[in-house]
Amino acid sequence: MIRTGIIGGAGYTAGELIRILLNHPEASITFVHSNSHAGSRIADIHAGLYGETELVFGDTLPLNEIDVLFLCTAHGDSRRFLQEKAVPGRVKIIDLSTDYRKASPEHDFVYGLPELNRDAIRQAHHVANPGCFATCIQLALLPLAGQALLTDDVHVHAITGSTGAGVKPSETSHFSWRNDNISIYRPFTHQHLDEIGQSLAQLQRDFRNTVWFIPVRGNFSRGIFATVHTKCSRTADEVQALYETFYDGHPFTRITAKSPDLKQVVNTNKCLLHLQKHGDMLLITSVIDNLLKGASGQAVHNMNLMFGIGEQDGLHLKPSAF
Repeated sequence: MIRTGIIGGAGYTAGELIRILLNHPEASITFVHSNSHAGSRIADIHAGLYGETELVFGDTLPLNEIDVLFLCTAHGDSRRFLQEKAVPGRVKIIDLSTDYRKASPEHDFVYGLPELNRDAIRQAHHVANPGCFATCIQLALLPLAGQALLTDDVHVHAITGSTGAGVKPSETSHFSWRNDNISIYRPFTHQHLDEIGQSLAQLQRDFRNTVWFIPVRGNFSRGIFATVHTKCSRTADEVQALYETFYDGHPFTRITAKSPDLKQVVNTNKCLLHLQKHGDMLLITSVIDNLLKGASGQAVHNMNLMFGIGEQDGLHLKPSAF
């Protein structure tokens, strides 16, 4: 049994991570750390877990009693935590923040997108979980980069649910503002562009074009719906075959014959992709659940790879029937 610990246990991603690990056949939760909620029942904060667990948040760090540590901390806090705390060398680490996503000689974290780095993740001791937008957009583009077919600028329009902004209320996340509303933010400058560019260049070393990304705040809770278009010289049948070949054997990313709906992936670890050719333009629709495939589900997928167990263990999650 894989013994797990969680830092930053009160947020949305931690709540989903706890839900998955409670039902994981090969894992158990040793502790969930939270300074602000220490002593409180986890189900009192993550109300969807009522009846599922009697675990309480702790303010101690029994790091010697775990095999893997999940960092569900705010951006910048993961790096500080690892600088200040003596994590035993044998303990594997999966960081869900932005702190270690960019490759650097200063750290040994492997970028944890299984469809790109599955073999490296299997050998990794430290993994940096990708961002939610980055996951959705990269999965739309990796097969093209793998064949050096990204020869023009890429245009992305992606809308995300309010949970992407985290559990702490803000001016643009509370119900009165978000409901019946839509807005863009950080156009062309979103922080996930760095990791997207890094991954595309990993497959297509001469990729120098621009990814023009418009992030959009949606008036729903969870999920990302992205439309990506770029010029592509291949025929529709050739593109279809390219994507099916690239993702063959990857259990969570599927090519659909019909344009997908967001509800098909919410509460699952799936990414659904749909391809359309319009003249020399290729349109790719990519949909994921930002809290699962874009965060906690992918983190558990990475754990499964790191410990050599079934990739889908604990991740047979089902969408709503309607």
